[in-house]
Amino acid sequence: MKLRDIAHSRTGDKGDISDISLIAFEAGHYPLLERYVTADRVKALFAGIVHGEVVRYTVPSLGALNFVLYCALGGGVTRSLALDAHGKCLASALLDMDIPETAE
Repeated sequence: MKLRDIAHSRTGDKGDISDISLIAFEAGHYPLLERYVTADRVKALFAGIVHGEVVRYTVPSLGALNFVLYCALGGGVTRSLALDAHGKCLASALLDMDIPETAE
């Protein structure tokens, strides 16, 4: 299943760092997010875009994960030639990730 089936996402930026939150629609889906949406999988998803570290923070009380992607915005808004200098489309790209329907 796609992450968009069970979660929504928001992004933010600060310089060359993108911050992506992933929030489960229902508390029962949070364990799937926690198990299958790892920093390594997110870094692999954005290979070629993210040139630095990806750090994941868990926020179980909100049913959310937060990813900090370093060196992800082509130098930052004022330096990037990218069409999406703020990285807003990264949330949509993350929601397209496939995960299993159950936590095995």
